[in-house]
Amino acid sequence: MREKKKKRKWLRIAGIFFMLLIIGIGAYAFSVYKSLTNAVETMHQPIQHKSDKRPEQVTLTKKEPFSVLMLGVDERSGDKGRSDTMIVLTVNPKESSVKMLSIPRDTRTEIIGKGFEDKINHAYAFGNEEMSMATVENFLDIPLDYYVKVNMEGFKDIVDAVGGINVNSSIDFKQDGYNFVKGNNSLNGKEALAYVRMRKQDPNGDFGRQDRQRQIIQGVIKKGASVSSLTNFDDIFGALGKNVRTNLTFNEMKDIQKNYRDAGSNIEQMSLKGSGQTINKVWYLIVAQEEQQRVQNELKAHLELN
Repeated sequence: MREKKKKRKWLRIAGIFFMLLIIGIGAYAFSVYKSLTNAVETMHQPIQHKSDKRPEQVTLTKKEPFSVLMLGVDERSGDKGRSDTMIVLTVNPKESSVKMLSIPRDTRTEIIGKGFEDKINHAYAFGNEEMSMATVENFLDIPLDYYVKVNMEGFKDIVDAVGGINVNSSIDFKQDGYNFVKGNNSLNGKEALAYVRMRKQDPNGDFGRQDRQRQIIQGVIKKGASVSSLTNFDDIFGALGKNVRTNLTFNEMKDIQKNYRDAGSNIEQMSLKGSGQTINKVWYLIVAQEEQQRVQNELKAHLELN
């Protein structure tokens, strides 16, 4: 009889413990969800942009390929800044792949809405996200469905929120008082910002800088998606809310996570080549028509555009 009572007692204790665990997990999940929705609400910034290169808006629930323009903007006090980082992502769920094209900031092209040619990164200074999207669309001859703008000054907060990142440098160099070695480097937020800003010491110039930009972005995504970052979710979402703006809605983000997540494991980096030329005492990167056409064709095929 006593043994039966002891069994019932331990069963009751185990049951209570299990219920408390479930309640705790539920409260934690709710806290994560609430923090995420608050961050997304802050990040959401709709814009007036309708592409004439796509007749109908892309439907994520139908798993259609889509594109994103990522803008890294140095926004400092009293200065709206320029988009020193411009990366186009095309996502194809059928191929389970992402193509990632960095556009050199000095690329000479027509600034749509201004009617003259200039460095492509000046489009943001002239007309914010809308003019940047229109200019890049014209240059690549593809529709851009979404944009994601990151304040590079505050990007260090995002890196710190995920607990720092690891990158693999191709050269030794110094920048902003920090030393970076060839090979693996563990970076905090300020170090990551210095790492991505260096350009003049790199024998590959802006192309080397583009590679470092990609490393930082991929490092944040990889670290942010890890289980160890769950304990920092509040800091991560807070940093994103302060420093990221996008026209993606919360429901669209959920659709992407649900229907396109396999594509994220297969990222192919593309490059855009050109030659330097000084025009009216200003240095530009001139992209030959054949090279421009090559990149356009590859992106159009990935977006399944005829």
